[in-house]
Amino acid sequence: MKFGKTIPTLRIFDEVKAREFYVDFLGFTVDWEYRVESGFPVFIQVSRDECLLHLSEHHGGCSPGATMRIETRDLDAFHAELTAKQSKYARPGIEDMPWGTRDMSVIDPFGNTLIFTTAISA
Repeated sequence: MKFGKTIPTLRIFDEVKAREFYVDFLGFTVDWEYRVESGFPVFIQVSRDECLLHLSEHHGGCSPGATMRIETRDLDAFHAELTAKQSKYARPGIEDMPWGTRDMSVIDPFGNTLIFTTAISA
């Protein structure tokens, strides 16, 4: 038996705010989007490198307020990229954790927490 990649689904409430946060701020790319018809809730896949996320406006698909950890190879470079954008909504910092990682937490406009993490080199 073997498990494959995990693709979390995050609840969103506003497609425009989701795009501003995930695409404009975090630098993800929209891979595809689906809606049954015009005016219906959207389901979007975004990605950045190997990280895939599903964003859903559908009320029955998932609950807001999720927390996830995303392995990040160069956390300092990503932090510098976000800091340079001077967002008025998010100015995340990096924190050394007692379990041996450096973490940067960012909360999206819908209450979901993304923790970008890297192992502390020994």
